[in-house]
Amino acid sequence: MRIEDLDTRDRAILAELQKDGRLSNVELAEMVNLSPSACLRRMRILEQSGLVAGFTMLLDEKACGKPGTAFIHVSLDQQGRQALDTFEEAITHVPDVMECYLLAGEADYLVRVIYSDAADFERIHTEILTRLPGVVRVHSTLALRTVKRTTAVPL
Repeated sequence: MRIEDLDTRDRAILAELQKDGRLSNVELAEMVNLSPSACLRRMRILEQSGLVAGFTMLLDEKACGKPGTAFIHVSLDQQGRQALDTFEEAITHVPDVMECYLLAGEADYLVRVIYSDAADFERIHTEILTRLPGVVRVHSTLALRTVKRTTAVPL
């Protein structure tokens, strides 16, 4: 199933669940004007189609003691498949890394980390990131404030 194949009810189901993944089927059915059985049937089809990647709970990073966010460009000494695979395997084990993207451009990766304070960021930078396999350069930018952050995909 492709996003283009969705009707207005399917889009409404996905939009409501992106806002609140804890909705009961009865609540969701009422919001999208369907019977609970029809809503559940549609939801199962959407999940099986691969459009729904999963359900999760989002925590407030600041409330969890990690108010700082840094975006870090990482450059490797090589760009061969083995060097990329080795770096990617290693970075998946760093708990402070929230996101990591392979880039086309000057740097090889963009990494988003969260940290508690300046000392914690220094630890992440010097004891973890610069010691990952193949890393030759890290360039950090600290976020002052989050203006927009969403997990909702536009439908």
